[in-house]
Amino acid sequence: MVPSAQVDGHTVIATGKWVKTARVHDEEWTSGQIVKAPSDFIGRMKEQGLRADVFTFAQKVPDGEPKYPGYYEMDNVAVVPLTTYEDWWEKRIPQESRKNVRRAARRGVTVKAVELDDELIRGITEIYNETPIRQGVPFGHFGKSFDTVKKEASTLMDRSEFIGAYFQNELIGFIKLVYMGELSSILHIVSFNRHYDKRPTNALLAKAVEISCQRGKSFLIYGKYIYGNKSVSSLTEFKHRNGFEKMIFPQYYIPLTIKGRLFLKLGFHRGPAGNTASENDYRAHQSSGMDCAKNRAPPSSGAKAGQVHSECDTGSGTGRGRRIIAGHPTDIKSKKQAMDIDSLSQLT
Repeated sequence: MVPSAQVDGHTVIATGKWVKTARVHDEEWTSGQIVKAPSDFIGRMKEQGLRADVFTFAQKVPDGEPKYPGYYEMDNVAVVPLTTYEDWWEKRIPQESRKNVRRAARRGVTVKAVELDDELIRGITEIYNETPIRQGVPFGHFGKSFDTVKKEASTLMDRSEFIGAYFQNELIGFIKLVYMGELSSILHIVSFNRHYDKRPTNALLAKAVEISCQRGKSFLIYGKYIYGNKSVSSLTEFKHRNGFEKMIFPQYYIPLTIKGRLFLKLGFHRGPAGNTASENDYRAHQSSGMDCAKNRAPPSSGAKAGQVHSECDTGSGTGRGRRIIAGHPTDIKSKKQAMDIDSLSQLT
């Protein structure tokens, strides 16, 4: 059981073995700025008896100008600023991306908003169980039972919507969107590998933009834009081709103990070997099957021989603030083992 406390109606958890770092649980999937007065919030956290060495929080999109005292580091997220679907289609994506969406339709893929019911859950379970290995590592969702998938897919349903991609009445890919005020955020996106040639993931992203515009959202968020120092990657290229751009935000780190101050001073909050937080997120997402790796298109995919494609997830989601997709909703007992946004799909 992860230590936790209730502060202002939100669950704050403290994780870490030697140094405890406290943060609002699922902060990135909650509407609005939760921590508005850091010192007062920390005071109420201490009153609840939660012990921690560092407290961290972030500002929300689109509030990227640092406005709170204390130490912070800039992080980033991938966003599409939204006005109308036509603006995204005509001005934000290149001809190549439009061709991929049209190709999906020509090859018989239909995309629509769907209710979460047993039929959808069976389809999601089949996608998860297509292959035990993706990106060369074990796929975290492989082998999950219907009941497990149902439990994990049912989180945040008061502000979520599913979009399904179908071929001949078979679910071949899906997105789970989470709505937070003016934001839409991709919590989960995954498609069958065997239907890569039909570009279901491109069609799903187009429908996510369309629905988000219809709902009057200002931004669609899809994980980070850049992970660590990887300014050039297949994932970043894919997001750029689909109209996403980099948006930065401050992530605050407030030491609460002498140990916490030393922890920050030595840069240990960035993880082993001095990696940035976002670089560590990228590595964690790779090992759990959450993000992208550059691969060669399989012979059966319908792509040209040797054509590079990406296998991606959302996101990671997190996004504390503008970092809406670097983490994901989890059961507090299982921490990051719950994989609501662990996903892997082939993108072009």
